[in-house]
Amino acid sequence: MKFLKFLCVGILFGIILVKSEAVSWFRIYEMFRFQSFHMYGIIGTAIASGVLFLQIAKKGWIKNIKGDIIQVPKKDRGITRYIIGGIIFGLGWALIGACPGPMYILLGTGVYSMLIVIAAALLGTFIYGVLKNKLPH
Repeated sequence: MKFLKFLCVGILFGIILVKSEAVSWFRIYEMFRFQSFHMYGIIGTAIASGVLFLQIAKKGWIKNIKGDIIQVPKKDRGITRYIIGGIIFGLGWALIGACPGPMYILLGTGVYSMLIVIAAALLGTFIYGVLKNKLPH
């Protein structure tokens, strides 16, 4: 029962993404071909909201589930890993037409071929976990 509210928010978020066509392969294809502003508007809104809420959290106005102030750890500087990671992420997104969150939403809408994608994503995550200490960070 404790996590019921998170399940409800997740279902609501999934419905919003489906209704806004953010999980539509066609919309993602349009975005990567620079034919439509639709996805850029959604992503831009998400970035703006994320920046706003992160700044509010840093000020201590938002608390976590336990009532504690949210601490945002400092990240190491280094542009190379972000560029390489972004390219890999973008290529995977363009190849399958979905980023990690919508993979589960698409599965829930009946696109059962996403099971293959989810299995490959989990395998890739596992391989990264095994090789993490050997990779340059």
